[in-house]
Amino acid sequence: MPVDWSTFWVDILDATGDTLIMVGVSLLASAVIGILLGIILVVTRKGHILENLPLFNVLNAIVNVLRSIPFIILMVAIIPFTRLVVGTSIGTAAAIVPLIVYAGPYIARLVENSLLEIDPGIVEAAEAMGATPWQTIFRILLPEAFSSLILSLTTATIGLVGASAMAGAVGGGGLGDLAIAYGYQRFDTDVMIVTVVLLIILVQGLQSSGNVISRKLRRR
Repeated sequence: MPVDWSTFWVDILDATGDTLIMVGVSLLASAVIGILLGIILVVTRKGHILENLPLFNVLNAIVNVLRSIPFIILMVAIIPFTRLVVGTSIGTAAAIVPLIVYAGPYIARLVENSLLEIDPGIVEAAEAMGATPWQTIFRILLPEAFSSLILSLTTATIGLVGASAMAGAVGGGGLGDLAIAYGYQRFDTDVMIVTVVLLIILVQGLQSSGNVISRKLRRR
């Protein structure tokens, strides 16, 4: 049955809105989790300012395990947890939970890599001047890595866009759900093309914005 484009654009707008909600909410939550985890993974490693190898080893293992699970499998595996949190396993709200679980460890690794790129001499100089560990973290490490962190969050956001589209495979809503319902199940190539173009525009816009912000915030 051909698509009625006079009404279908409303579905497109609704699906785009659902995708933006999924990505936005999950990004905020996973960024908080990921940044905290990333900082802890850096400062608790051997030889750093808050060395704590047992804590580092536990968190490192947890992050590695969660990052090893493909999103589509993770989404199905934690359905009981998703139902416990939001009361359902279908729809936009339900898709946000696995998106957070998926993106949090991913962002943690990106943050960790950004912070480890900082010259150790800067940290040593801060310690020599009497800076406390918390002052070193918030006045030295994070400001020095801020430009790189913006690019890391941009990469994570684009990953979330792709994962949110994948959530459509299990009724997660958004553009992915629309593409599967019309483009795959009904073999409507036009709908598939429209959703793909919208996702490309969204990703390109995010990447360009992240590049501009990172360039402006780069410390000279």
